[in-house]
Amino acid sequence: MNSVQTPPTDYAISTDPQTSNSNLITSGLALTAFAYSLYWLNQNESPQQMWLMVIGGLLGLALYHASFGFTTAWRNFIINKRGRGLRAQMVMLAVAVCLFFPALGAGELFGEEARGYVRPLGFSVLIGAFIFGIGMQLGNGCASGNLYHAGGGQLRAIPSMFGFMVGGLWATADYEWWMEKPQLAPVSVIETAGVLPAILINLALFAAIAGFTYWLEKRTHGEVEADKPHQGLTQWRRYLQGPWPFIWGALVLALLNFTTLAITGRPWAVAVAYPLWGAKLAMLLELELEMDFWTYWLQPGREAALEESLSSDVNSVMNAGVLLGAFVAAAMAGKFSFQWRLPLLHWIAALIGGVMLGYGATIAFGCNIGAYFGGIASGSLHGWLWLVAAFAGSYVGSYLRPLFKLENKTSTRSAC
Repeated sequence: MNSVQTPPTDYAISTDPQTSNSNLITSGLALTAFAYSLYWLNQNESPQQMWLMVIGGLLGLALYHASFGFTTAWRNFIINKRGRGLRAQMVMLAVAVCLFFPALGAGELFGEEARGYVRPLGFSVLIGAFIFGIGMQLGNGCASGNLYHAGGGQLRAIPSMFGFMVGGLWATADYEWWMEKPQLAPVSVIETAGVLPAILINLALFAAIAGFTYWLEKRTHGEVEADKPHQGLTQWRRYLQGPWPFIWGALVLALLNFTTLAITGRPWAVAVAYPLWGAKLAMLLELELEMDFWTYWLQPGREAALEESLSSDVNSVMNAGVLLGAFVAAAMAGKFSFQWRLPLLHWIAALIGGVMLGYGATIAFGCNIGAYFGGIASGSLHGWLWLVAAFAGSYVGSYLRPLFKLENKTSTRSAC
């Protein structure tokens, strides 16, 4: 007798009329909010800011539908020895370096200047990334993860984002002290080895990491977890309502990061907006802070950012796009709902984790997007140093989670 297989509950679409109407209303609100934001930017800022919002929206949609995170992927490997998420990250980086390195080696892309994030290697990166790694696990999200969590209605991301702003602003006050600590000059493998050798070296490293995760997972579990979350769904629902395989998310993120490079002349960044938001909030509250004299805010572009509107800031616009894109994705998938009922210890962990995220990212020249993804895609060795230090921090953070009654179990489709 033949049996009919139904998709898992997480992926089934409700046919209840009342629920369907609610989903349509939420989807309409999400699309209207996103469309109006694009219109406003085009009218009041520039077409470029509008297109950056579009890219941010697509990033948010991809992050949400693929549940493409860094926090849970790392914890899943540390605790459960499951490496599917890490392997997807290696695919993302492999595609990125193949796209980025030729453009960065030439110094231009489509006739416009293209520059990567090539930063010094020192204690600020080592300590900052380690702190960030702990914060990822306590805050249950990273820089991009908190944005798409909030967009999907998970209000637990709010204290983490607030802490991120506070920690980032705090770090800007200490920035000069950290920059005076021992550090080596920036190293670009593109300049040192040449474009093609640099690509081959990085691809070999990605393959080695992916191979190790494959070996350890098979040795531990006897099999390797498949990346097939969409059985039973029609093709259009896979694209519009998710869930996507991790590999789809990896490819889309790499392509959209390259698109960001083409439009702005530099890779995608997320964390750099948080200290600015913290500074704007401090100014709004009229707090007595001497930001005009802090070294961080004296660097080119940052002093002007304090005076200009957030809608003029590239990173803020893209971050807003990620949040709205996740809102649209969650609404269209029929999964948007406000989730805020959490134990007090979880809220405390989110706030502490957020402060660590903000402080660590600011002194380490970026987060999992700007320093890890963007740094490695730029051919900078500081990206690899950031990865090692942040992963070590995540290892510690994963074992600190039970102190706050946070579970280390992860489902097959856990978000960042």
